[in-house]
Amino acid sequence: MATENVGAEGPNAGDYIVHHLQHLQRDFSFGSVKQTSIVDFSLFNLDSLIYSVILGVVGCFLLWRAARKATSGVPGRFQAAVEIMAEMVENQAKGVIHNATSRKLVSPLALTVFFWIFAMNAMDMLPVDLLPNLWQLAYGAAGHDPHHAYMRVVPTADLSTTLGLSVSVLFVCLVYNVKIKGVGGWAHEMVAAPFGDHWFLYPINFLMQVIEYLAKTISHGMRLFGNMFAGELVFMLIALMGGVWAWQFNPLEGGFWLGVGHVIAGSVWSIFHILVITLQAFIFMMLTLIYVGQAHESH
Repeated sequence: MATENVGAEGPNAGDYIVHHLQHLQRDFSFGSVKQTSIVDFSLFNLDSLIYSVILGVVGCFLLWRAARKATSGVPGRFQAAVEIMAEMVENQAKGVIHNATSRKLVSPLALTVFFWIFAMNAMDMLPVDLLPNLWQLAYGAAGHDPHHAYMRVVPTADLSTTLGLSVSVLFVCLVYNVKIKGVGGWAHEMVAAPFGDHWFLYPINFLMQVIEYLAKTISHGMRLFGNMFAGELVFMLIALMGGVWAWQFNPLEGGFWLGVGHVIAGSVWSIFHILVITLQAFIFMMLTLIYVGQAHESH
């Protein structure tokens, strides 16, 4: 795929990866911008937002349809798959959240989180250039420079998405802390744990509690982001092997064997990545349950 740095010879490997790692970014006036600092709240990644919303709507629709079409007789394959997921989530929730009333909300929330994150992770299984090339064609047909047609299709390979999810989990935990313990009880816990209810330790206890909340939230989002970003990058490197191949049928040419490596590496990594995307969705869901469960406990 072309980039703005491409010369007459076409893009090299570095240009290809840099282009694919650039998000479709907009400011809040919907103008095209590019992020220049590590943290910039003046813009947003439109591609991550679009794909995450679409996948969230599709996921909720599928779960709603499964619930609406559920029968008491022999279930179909789709209903059986959803029932297996729901039962798995409910069993995990029972192990960490002993309040049955809380589970009425938390279990469906955890199921939605698992299904949504799995769907976003699964976008990594699409061919690397499929949707970006289609977007490049549409962008050029609209009269714009196709060299600036950026698009990334894996929302969970975007740190803003994963940290947004983890901050949402933090908000849920804070709500349950107040709901279960009351404002006074939670405030007392913030200054009395973990080192004891002594007035001279209140500042240290409070600082430790804040650090704990921040550490859990950041690590929650960073874990998912790191694994999915690495997986996306590996797929780009495998795609480069096929890109320089150009289907040379002469086994004496190096490009021929790069093509063979592209097929083998792509197949092996895709099979392995099915486990990765499922495991990462499960880990995020489990940590969500654990953190909400901790909000029900008193120190």
